[in-house]
Amino acid sequence: MDNFKIPRIVISAAHRSSGKTTLSIGLCAALTEGGLEVQPFKKGPDYIDPMWLTDASARNCCNLDLFMMEEDQIKGTFRFESEGASLSLIEGNMGLYDGMELDGKGSTSHLARILTSPIILIIDASRMTRGVAALLLGYLQFEPDIVISGVVLNKVSGTRHETKLKEAITHYCGIEVLGVLPDFSDIEIRQRHLGLIPTREEERVSDLIASIRSKIRKYVDLERIIEIARSAPPFPCFQKADRKNQKPSVRLGVAKDRAFTFYYPQNLAALRDAGAELIPFDTLKDSHLPEVNGLYLGGGFPEVFMSELEKNEGLRKEIWMAIDKGMPVYAECGGLIYLSRSICWGNQTKEMVGAIPADIIIHKKPKGHGYVILKGKEKSRWSHSGQIRGHEFHYSEAVNLGKVDFAYEVIRGQGINGRHDGIIHKNVLASYTHLHSLGAPQWAEDFVSLVKDVGGRK
Repeated sequence: MDNFKIPRIVISAAHRSSGKTTLSIGLCAALTEGGLEVQPFKKGPDYIDPMWLTDASARNCCNLDLFMMEEDQIKGTFRFESEGASLSLIEGNMGLYDGMELDGKGSTSHLARILTSPIILIIDASRMTRGVAALLLGYLQFEPDIVISGVVLNKVSGTRHETKLKEAITHYCGIEVLGVLPDFSDIEIRQRHLGLIPTREEERVSDLIASIRSKIRKYVDLERIIEIARSAPPFPCFQKADRKNQKPSVRLGVAKDRAFTFYYPQNLAALRDAGAELIPFDTLKDSHLPEVNGLYLGGGFPEVFMSELEKNEGLRKEIWMAIDKGMPVYAECGGLIYLSRSICWGNQTKEMVGAIPADIIIHKKPKGHGYVILKGKEKSRWSHSGQIRGHEFHYSEAVNLGKVDFAYEVIRGQGINGRHDGIIHKNVLASYTHLHSLGAPQWAEDFVSLVKDVGGRK
């Protein structure tokens, strides 16, 4: 064990949609502009918020998830990714005390306790005056062993409203008000059914981050934020693991464009550690596949770009032919959709790759949403020993499914049909479940090993 001294803060709230992400983006951008190296983290399995935090800080935002990761893995990841940073910022999810278990296990407060980190609460103060004190007293007293070091008030309507809120907090709570934010509707980030718009789809990313940064610098006491972060005690953890420097043995094509954006940085690092050279390609613009031995098709929003994907017929045909000849492909959610015969959304149907004997229908409500537990089937070459934890969030459904094998039995979640997930067709594994390399430790090595066995390096 060693003690790692890293200033750190957790940004949380009383409930969803309070302004956590806006505050986190603004702090990352403002502190980075001020000369600090800010390492962002996001609690939970989210892909989109981390994209914004990555762009705001110029450092890859990494996920810390208490369902898919063990506590020691959380500590190790935090230690490793914080190396070289001046300050680490962890954005929570949901409300501070919200989680799956009655005892609070898995909540943002639980994560703050693991990381021995002070917490800053952002409160949506619209339609509140004196009642803000009752809310804060409850949060301060509910789990007294955690440290809530300050509060930022959001959606404050004016000077009179601000005065009433501050007087109540000072009189009843004794907690420091670190900032007072007006309504930021003029710089609101666009949203879609899965949350914020991914940064690759938002042409105004730089301008939006600059606007948020400017507002946070104006209305939040950055110096006190830094002081609070520096008040965190030395972080007790295992010695940081050294990144492997294995010479690449296979070339793995990774779809990275506006349609496919959901990749955990740790998953890409795990593939590199296992011996893969990652070769990005664009499913919307590239007419040919790069010279590769296998493909990784992550999640995203292929339905939004289905017309452009259909028009790129040359690439679709090349992918179909490569799969038909036995190229190994790992596809998650959006990748599964792209490999299907077609997508039907609203009153439009577009052709896709056609490598998987299924059609996809996009519904108005989620068909699968939440954490997933899978059990590998023994006869599958994609099988993993024991249970695997992941998550799913999809509005789509695979229908007209032909004869296929499945890699997994679903213990918890929806998957393909509520009982199985992981369609196996030739050397393709296409699943609705998103895996994290820390929740499925053998995933990267197994995938790269399969690629080596089938084709080796070109």
